[in-house]
Amino acid sequence: MSTAFESKSGAASGAAHTGGRAPPELSGAWPLLGHLLELRRRPIELFQRVRDELGEVGELNFAGNRVVMLMGEEAQEAFFRGSDDQLDQAAAYPFMTPVFGRGVVFDASPAQRQQALRNQSLRADFMKGHAETIDAEVRRMRRNLGDAGEVDLLDFFSELTIYTSSACLIGKEFREELTPEYFRTFYELEKGTDALAYVNPNLPLPVFRARDRARRRLVELLDGVFTRRRQDPDSTRELFDILLDLRNEDGTPRYPIDQITGMFISMMFAGHHTTSGTAAWTLIELLKHPAVLRGVVEELDRLFADGREVSYQALREIPRLEHAIQEALRLHPPLILLMRKVVFDFHYKEWTVPAGKLVGVSPAVSNRMPECFAEPDRYDPGRYDEERAEDRQLFAWIPFGAGRHRCVGSAFALMQLKAIFSDLLRHYEFELAQPSESYRNDHSKMVVQIRKPSRVRYRRRLAERASVSTAVARSARVAAGGFRICVDRDLCQGHAACVAEAPGVFELEPAEHKVRLLVDAPPAEFREAVDRAVRQCPTRALWIEEQSSRKPSPVSEPG
Repeated sequence: MSTAFESKSGAASGAAHTGGRAPPELSGAWPLLGHLLELRRRPIELFQRVRDELGEVGELNFAGNRVVMLMGEEAQEAFFRGSDDQLDQAAAYPFMTPVFGRGVVFDASPAQRQQALRNQSLRADFMKGHAETIDAEVRRMRRNLGDAGEVDLLDFFSELTIYTSSACLIGKEFREELTPEYFRTFYELEKGTDALAYVNPNLPLPVFRARDRARRRLVELLDGVFTRRRQDPDSTRELFDILLDLRNEDGTPRYPIDQITGMFISMMFAGHHTTSGTAAWTLIELLKHPAVLRGVVEELDRLFADGREVSYQALREIPRLEHAIQEALRLHPPLILLMRKVVFDFHYKEWTVPAGKLVGVSPAVSNRMPECFAEPDRYDPGRYDEERAEDRQLFAWIPFGAGRHRCVGSAFALMQLKAIFSDLLRHYEFELAQPSESYRNDHSKMVVQIRKPSRVRYRRRLAERASVSTAVARSARVAAGGFRICVDRDLCQGHAACVAEAPGVFELEPAEHKVRLLVDAPPAEFREAVDRAVRQCPTRALWIEEQSSRKPSPVSEPG
């Protein structure tokens, strides 16, 4: 890859660098506002225009905030592999501070953000219990549906995923405190991510006033929950109690109550936003493509024909449903712009982005690049079959981002979606309740959500579970020759899914929280477990290289 990164010491000393051509600016900028209005009205078309007119690198102007877009796999890899010292994620999103609060997420220190990435609830060993928790919440919501009716997908999935994410990531007793008011309040909070926040997130506009009212109401609701928990001696110890008890070396609380409140808002926000929108689009796309839907339902009927409950193990191998969800994510990514602030000059090929500007990539454009995805505008879950595996293009298929900042909750989100549809599609049939072209996203907000109304009709299936034999013969896929495991440690986030699959091959380093190979070329009998580990890795940090037969050899760690 022809990418060079200037060293921080070189930038500090003012040392000259080679190259350094300024990125070209996109046409059509208005005085003062630049491309801001186009961003608010037609953002995906704006980003696509950068690629069509300028190629790999092009600069946008959002009311004085300069964002240099990087387009194509190679340029995007440079973006995602950039170090935190050079490309600062938090500094690129100051307009999110009114949503989450001070000292939380993008307003937190780098050390606090790293600690947040190591949320134990997202580890593979905890995920096993989450599947049953999610299924219980789906069944609980399903009791209110009756035999037939009509729902708005945004309302239904937003409420459901507030409950599921809170029960899994925060605690089951905390979830019991939640009411439908929470998801309605979060909806108002999300609308406060309007593109006008690039100018000033505190402008006296109705959308920002509504955002601030929503956040104040969430703080009131959560404060009430926390007060009741502190006063109840019989309450189960959950995340709130752990955070409240943490102390600094001098004995003072590590997190004040308002910061803990902000953490809970951020966790609930992140836990339900991606899942609710993707759930809505998955169902819409399946209803638009009935042949795909039939295949998914047949797969679920076959898997659960013996009466088993939804579980982590059962959710691991349902490729048709998983591919249907992946394709909805590709066509309708929950974030259409990812940004970093340049701390010291960033070089890519012959271009230089000076310190102080922003660099960005667009998942919405990347996920439809024709050189990476055949018929990119077509809904085609078959593109994730093993022989095509278009999602293995790590820096092109980026609905969850990529590299060191790939969404740490991506594995949880995918499992949550599979659990939801494993229940709903076995018990109900659905149909669109409005013209298919009327379902669309609201792209005027930085946090993308489907527009209302987005209604569907449902009715209970006549035979909720088909009589399908479960005696399916599975042949072991063992390569005739040897194989070697490869790891991109830069992509690894320490989920430990591979450790759960093949503990004799993988282990997790306690210090760096990264996977380490115990053997890089295991014997053939490990092949099936290693294949599962590669498939289950949420960040695609593992792959297999086929090779001629060789003896297994321990990995010699550098240094």
